[in-house]
Amino acid sequence: MELLQAIQSEWSSLVSRLGMVDYLVFGINFLLMLVARPLIRFIFHDEASEKQTTYRVYVIRALNLFIIIAFGYYHLYSEGATRSVALKVLSVLGVIYFSYLVFYILAYYLRIRFGKTREVEGEKRKVETYNSRLLTVISGFVIFIITVLSIIQILEFSSLLQAGGVLGVIGVFLALTQNSWAPDIFSGLIILNSGMVEEGDVIELEKDGTTLGVVFKTRMFHTELLNLVNNHRVLIRNTRLREYMIHNLSRFASARGMRERVCFNIGYQMGAEKVHAFFEQAFKLAEENTDIAIEFQYPLEVQMLEAGDYAVKWCVFYYTKEVKSILKTRARFQEFILRQSIEQGVSLATPVLYTRTEQAVSGDPEL
Repeated sequence: MELLQAIQSEWSSLVSRLGMVDYLVFGINFLLMLVARPLIRFIFHDEASEKQTTYRVYVIRALNLFIIIAFGYYHLYSEGATRSVALKVLSVLGVIYFSYLVFYILAYYLRIRFGKTREVEGEKRKVETYNSRLLTVISGFVIFIITVLSIIQILEFSSLLQAGGVLGVIGVFLALTQNSWAPDIFSGLIILNSGMVEEGDVIELEKDGTTLGVVFKTRMFHTELLNLVNNHRVLIRNTRLREYMIHNLSRFASARGMRERVCFNIGYQMGAEKVHAFFEQAFKLAEENTDIAIEFQYPLEVQMLEAGDYAVKWCVFYYTKEVKSILKTRARFQEFILRQSIEQGVSLATPVLYTRTEQAVSGDPEL
């Protein structure tokens, strides 16, 4: 009975020492621990895997639990120690933690409010625009300034010299590292402002080789592509991306779609009329197939591109709107052309060059 009364007395003493701010801190942290997983999925719903979500949930709950334990310890064993170093460290961690949450929640709201809806990998979602990204950068800068000023006040750097020293250290750090982050941020804003490369677009990069991929995510410092050839993710810095020659295959110059071509070398013995008829027959054969994404309502275009020493280079032009399937469409159409060439006896192999000289015409047996 006496033990119960002692516990009740200690509990009453603890409750009496708690103020409105303390109840608010405990309540917010308990609430964040309960809603950590849905909150993370709400903020990062279009970019986080289950493993990343679980990791972030553990981090948030660990920080909340740390804040609750630290506050409880302070009120139990450090009553009246308003200048406690532990309390200052706790307050700094709390400010950084809540600034982090506020920034990501605000960034999500700005993307929903000022972003645009696009279909990326078969899923409709809100993607970044110039306005949403610029407002996110500005809001992040404002939150960073408020956080720094709050930390300065918590650490009681009241004099101008102390506060200036802290701001000076931060300024020097940002100045020394600006080449690592500033160009990518501004390059990302330029890319978004141009409107030529957006999430969901199929682009072809030309520099030191060719890369064909879908823009999966335009982030603050880099852009993620889904390589259509090898089906893997490619990460490119925004500054690096601006150095490439970019072909946006999703932006058609015609309502017919993208004008694609395949080329073949055919010997001079094949007349133009026979070549045209051969490709038209292959086009009709492809039209009977349902899994090839060609706009068959538009006629096939057959053009002689080059008259070489060995053969004539013929190119076949067709239209397609399924640019994400461009590699499959190209391969399937070439397969139909190959089948037709075998059936009609049209050789697609480059002929061997043969030249008749005057000696050969005169009947020289050595030639």
